[in-house]
Amino acid sequence: MKSSANTFWSHQFRQWHWISSALVLALMLLFAITGFTLNHTAWIETETVSVASDFELSNELTTTLNEVESETALTAKATQSLTSETGVVVPQGATPIVEFGEMILDLGGPGVDANLTVDLETGEAFYERIDRGIIAKLNDLHKGRDTGFIWGLMIDITALACVIFCISGLGLLAINARVRRSTWPLTTFGVVAPIIAYILFVHV
Repeated sequence: MKSSANTFWSHQFRQWHWISSALVLALMLLFAITGFTLNHTAWIETETVSVASDFELSNELTTTLNEVESETALTAKATQSLTSETGVVVPQGATPIVEFGEMILDLGGPGVDANLTVDLETGEAFYERIDRGIIAKLNDLHKGRDTGFIWGLMIDITALACVIFCISGLGLLAINARVRRSTWPLTTFGVVAPIIAYILFVHV
């Protein structure tokens, strides 16, 4: 009876173990690699590329932008006009901050800092874009910085899959512990080592 139960759970754990790893293999590798690059940013040199441009907006567009309240999404017409007059791609539904007579649009993304600033009195616009390189892009993907809802959802799914991967792996360890004497010493070390490292070497 016990052997039958072990066979059942062994099958279940193996199924969940390989399915969880297969579903998010690429993302698990990405997060593992970028965890290392984030921990050693001082070792990795990146080349930063900066671009800056000035524009003079039309009176019609300036008047339209003056009617926009802070943290209120721009209309489709306003975003199209901004894109047309500046050459800067302003996404649909962009939400600006309006203060002190200026409108500021954050157009940044993973590895990229970008802002479009409009003087609402004169219609002068200034665009600045700083590309921090591929490593910074990957690091921002790890952190979910400026990545949007869908990527954030992918991170959550990956986290859930990692939990399933670890629990199913622990189940397989438990079932096979009798024939592998090092199972519990190694598992115990894996649990205790981070706790000891935190207590002894992390200052809070």
